[in-house]
This record gives sequence, C-alpha cells and structure tokens, in this order.
Amino acid sequence: MTARLAELHAAGVPVVHAKVVRAQSPTSARAGDEALVLFDGTIEGFVGGQCARESVRSAALEALRDGASVLLRVLPVDEGAAPESEGARVVVNPCLSGGALEIFLEPQLPAAVLHVPGPSPIADAMELLGRAMGFAVTQDGPVGATAVVVASLGGDEAGQIRAALDAGVGLIGLVASRRRGPAVLAAMGLSDAERARVRTPIGLSIGARTPTEIALSILAEVVRAQRLEGLAAPVGARPVPPREVVDPVCGMTVVVRPDTPHLSVDGQDLWFCGTGCRDRTAAGR
Repeated sequence: MTARLAELHAAGVPVVHAKVVRAQSPTSARAGDEALVLFDGTIEGFVGGQCARESVRSAALEALRDGASVLLRVLPVDEGAAPESEGARVVVNPCLSGGALEIFLEPQLPAAVLHVPGPSPIADAMELLGRAMGFAVTQDGPVGATAVVVASLGGDEAGQIRAALDAGVGLIGLVASRRRGPAVLAAMGLSDAERARVRTPIGLSIGARTPTEIALSILAEVVRAQRLEGLAAPVGARPVPPREVVDPVCGMTVVVRPDTPHLSVDGQDLWFCGTGCRDRTAAGR
C-alpha cells in the first residue's frame, strides 16, 4: 500500500488513504485494514463489504473536494451513540448486517502548481520558499497552474500575463510598483473579468524589503486566496468528480460507476448501493 501511494503521489494523482481504526462485530473489516480511494471512485484495498465501501467511497470523494481529513463512523442504525463532532462524520448505513466501523480518511492531494516567470532575485526566493511550503514551483508555463506570479521585473510582462489569463489561471500577480503595475495592465486593454484576476502589486503588506521578504508576502497572499477565497487550479486541470445519486430504496448516497447496480424504470435511470436494493426494486415493478 505504501509503494502504491508513493506511485500515485509521484504521478500527481489525488487519492484518499482510508484505514479502519475500529471495527465492532459483526463486520468483515478489521482494525488495520486499509485502501486507497482514487478521484474516480475506484477503491484499491479493503475496508469492508459492499455496503461499507459505498459509504467510504462517498465520504472519500467529499474529502478530496475539501482537502480535509475526516473520521468516518459507519453505523447500521441511528442509535445516537456517535454524535456529529468536529473532524468526524457519521453515516447511518441500513444495508449493514450489523456492527460498526470507524475509518480514518486522509486525502493526499498533488502539490499546487505555482508558475513564476523570472529570472530575478524575487523569483529565486519564490522558488526556494514555495518548495518549502509544498508548492510545485515551475517556470515551464502557466498551463495547469493554480497561481502565476510575474516577477521578471520588466521584459514581456504583458505577454506573461496574457498567457496566464488564456490558461484560465485564477490568481495572477505582477511584481511592480503601485504606479508601474496599473500602467502595465491599462495598456493591455483587459476586460473587467480579466482585470479582477490580476493583482498588482502582489503580496500582503508586511513591510517587506528584501527579495526573500517580498517572496514571503506574495506566498502569504497566495495561501490566503487558497484557504479563504477558494482559489484552485483551472477547471481543465482538475479531475472531473463522478456523479453521485441517492439509492431510492435505502437512501444511501451512491457514486455512479460502470459497475454500480443500475435499473431503468419507466424510462428513468436508477442506481443502487448494491444488488439487494436493485432486486427489490425490480421485483416490485
């Protein structure tokens, strides 16, 4: 499992590591069982039977969306024994034959890409600090980048900004003075929507003077945009999450995959947590 997780991480594939931390009989899973849940809902490993897997799959995809770890408590009935608490999620799964599971879900997300055209002392400092903060810092181009910081201090700044805008980057920063930065943007003839994505001067106000201090202030603004403003990679650079529906029999949330039990009733497509719910629906037609 460790080798597979490292392989996926190296390939930049978002994944959730799921590990059973408590299993109350009767249940097929045992404490220590683990699995990897990929962004398309694929589960590699074992964390319980079919019904438990659907609960894990749905919760893992949610963890990938918000990037937060969660302790998933899967109960067969709602007995009020495990109330909702911070960092935990309770799921009542009526398909379980009994027992209860607690599974820790830890999302492993690829590093956010930060494109920093240079060269300049500030660009060099951005690369050093950015990598230390977990960013994938690149000068290869803006495609797929979460943020672009133009720190060339001259040159083809307008061209670099235009390339980032065309690539769909949500935050583009221009390192320039309060006077020169707006002048560069004014000459580009940007639309209001495009202008809203470009920040100049870029960086939180911390009284920065040295290249390293300026880089720190810029990275602080990028992190704030990520944590508080919802900044993410362009839509085309993010994996498309699978569709989720509700099982019409038991009410469970089900991830629609090629192997998800399915039935067409009066021209309406229905998906189920397992073959039991599907067969009950088919028998009642």
